[in-house]
Amino acid sequence: MAPKLAFVASDAPIARQAAAALARRYGAVDEPEADVIVALGGDGFMLHTLHRTQHLDTPVYGMNRGTVGFLMNEYAETGLPGRLAAAEEEVINPLRMQAVCTDATTHDALAINEVSLLRAGPQAAKLRIHVDGKMRMPELVCDGALVATPAGSTAYNYSAHGPILPIGSDVLALTAVAAFRPRRWRGALLPKNARVSFEVVDPERRPVMADADGKSVPDVAEVRIHSAEDVRHRLLFDPGHGLEERLIREQFA
Repeated sequence: MAPKLAFVASDAPIARQAAAALARRYGAVDEPEADVIVALGGDGFMLHTLHRTQHLDTPVYGMNRGTVGFLMNEYAETGLPGRLAAAEEEVINPLRMQAVCTDATTHDALAINEVSLLRAGPQAAKLRIHVDGKMRMPELVCDGALVATPAGSTAYNYSAHGPILPIGSDVLALTAVAAFRPRRWRGALLPKNARVSFEVVDPERRPVMADADGKSVPDVAEVRIHSAEDVRHRLLFDPGHGLEERLIREQFA
């Protein structure tokens, strides 16, 4: 029996046209009734879809109608049921961020790719880094720092010269952004279950913002990050084109 499909699309006209064409060809149901959610757009829209539908525990199959499409499969209007039947599933856990602001308010968010801290003023940020309650770096002067998952290691982390992580490595990347002191410090590899805390030194004079997959929090004083093992995202990929293969291929590009 053919799977029940829900089609969602980004605001791009090409994505909306593709979703309408697929719905006409295969029929469509609402997301809560679907066996598979088919997302039409780019990587940003895929992240938005995964966050928005995480309560459903329904696998998401992306088809690229955007730009980069690292998390997406190639678009084709024909043969979709066969592709879904043969698809390989990757399960990823996001990061959980808790940001404490200078006014003592607290903000929580989940990040599939990374949690990043970035300077928000003319002066470099000054951070202290704790891992599992132990201070590992008393002073990092930089433009920012981030913690990335394997799934997000080819995104901002890679642009900041962080390592690409194999999808099954159970490792997180802690990467500095334009480190000034210690000079040329790039970061560290941490176990997936590590709990990382960034303390902002002199946040009034050196303001810092935190970001979790596009959710920004200004004027942070401390940011705590750990893997959310209780939350899982299910992604479907065509055989031979899963995240593990894509991460390896990216390193030889």
